[in-house]
Amino acid sequence: MTETITSRPVRTGTPEAPPALGGLGLFTVLLGAALPLVDFFIVNVALPTIGADLSASEAVLELIVAGYGVAYAVLLVLGGRLGDLFGRRRLFLGGMAAFGLTSLACGLAPDAWSLVAARVAQGASAAAMLPQVLATIQATTTGPRRARAMSLYGATAGLSMVAGQILGGVLVAATPLSFLFGAGTGWRSVFLVNVPVVLVGLFLAARAVPETRSARPEPVDVPGTFLLAASILTLLVPLTEGRAAGWPLWTWVSLAVFPFAAAAFYAVERRADRAGRTPLVPPSLFAIVSLRRGLLLIVPFSIGFSGFMFVIAVALQQGAGLGPVAAGLALAPLAVVFFLFSLAGPRLVARYGTRVVPVGAALQGVGLALMTLAAWRSWPDLGLVELLPGAAVAGAGQALQLPVILRVVLSEVPAVRAGVGGGVMVTTQQASLALGVATLGTLFLSLVPGMGMRDALVTTLLVQLAGVALTGLLSLRLPRTIA
Repeated sequence: MTETITSRPVRTGTPEAPPALGGLGLFTVLLGAALPLVDFFIVNVALPTIGADLSASEAVLELIVAGYGVAYAVLLVLGGRLGDLFGRRRLFLGGMAAFGLTSLACGLAPDAWSLVAARVAQGASAAAMLPQVLATIQATTTGPRRARAMSLYGATAGLSMVAGQILGGVLVAATPLSFLFGAGTGWRSVFLVNVPVVLVGLFLAARAVPETRSARPEPVDVPGTFLLAASILTLLVPLTEGRAAGWPLWTWVSLAVFPFAAAAFYAVERRADRAGRTPLVPPSLFAIVSLRRGLLLIVPFSIGFSGFMFVIAVALQQGAGLGPVAAGLALAPLAVVFFLFSLAGPRLVARYGTRVVPVGAALQGVGLALMTLAAWRSWPDLGLVELLPGAAVAGAGQALQLPVILRVVLSEVPAVRAGVGGGVMVTTQQASLALGVATLGTLFLSLVPGMGMRDALVTTLLVQLAGVALTGLLSLRLPRTIA
């Protein structure tokens, strides 16, 4: 009778041997990876209902989105370091439990500011959970099993972003809790739905996710943590809140401080790296070409993805007059095609290497151009049918990019630095997602009063199209094969 490793590695004569991550364990950590990304996007279609029910201003509604995203981005690298130090399974369980509790607090929030506070706490919980997913995969898989696991992680990440918006629309419209909270409170379901999912995830994680930690864990880099937080906050908070607040003086002061905070962070980290310590973000990690070039692609891809999802949700509801279900389902073709092409991705990569990424960028560009043309010609009758061709082509293109890019970033990161590498990657991704909402969302909402909803949407989509072109050009510099 053979013994399968589940929650604990089997102790043999070679204690250095990594524990194995089985199929159920992989499913569980991917469930943990999906939850934070779903919740980043799930509120997009719920914002109008939240605003009406809680009498929240536009600035406060933006804080509901930004508070989660900023807290998430600020603490991700720290979450990876704590997993290396105290055990990744332990941090995964603790982060998932906290995510469930903060989701409950969001769903029961009595007013808008309580919801903002709960969303910040929810983002912090996600930051403790998510880095452990990549670190666990890196530490417990090798060869083809790692390639398959990373492909599934990339597919999960992309699908979660789209599925979150679709699920949000369905839950808001279904209003399953209206008998408890009254009419117009369907938005609470988008948070409360996490609670049973978390309970299942905790049960599975306790049984199927192995415990791993760094062989040489380093203490928390306190100066680096504070300076990274200062850098992200001074950039994202004013960009997110500036337009709604009327660009007061503090927003310009904050943006002026950002380059100095970033420079101080780099100097402190470089000094620690040269001294032989392990800083929060080791500059030496960027000597890995695949990591450096992969991260460079994540930035424009994620900015465009999140910006598009936010803008299309606002345009379809407030401009085209669609309800939350129709607005969410308008992106269903993108999600379905993304999923199908993600399944074929590993075989395509095995045959053609990273050359599939520029092909994916080209397909995404064609799909985005078709959606732009549909918005120009069909407005305000814009919905599932009009967006279907472009959304389907764009979904195929995105599926050929995101999973591959994520694999490239971590392909050559040593297992001993799995937590740090995973933290750097998801921080870059999350900060870019938040930056996409802040920049493209601000551009769109600023153009609406002067240009009208249709022209503002078309202009914003054309700006995103330029970002897709940049992603395609940068992808030509990726290593041809993935280690």
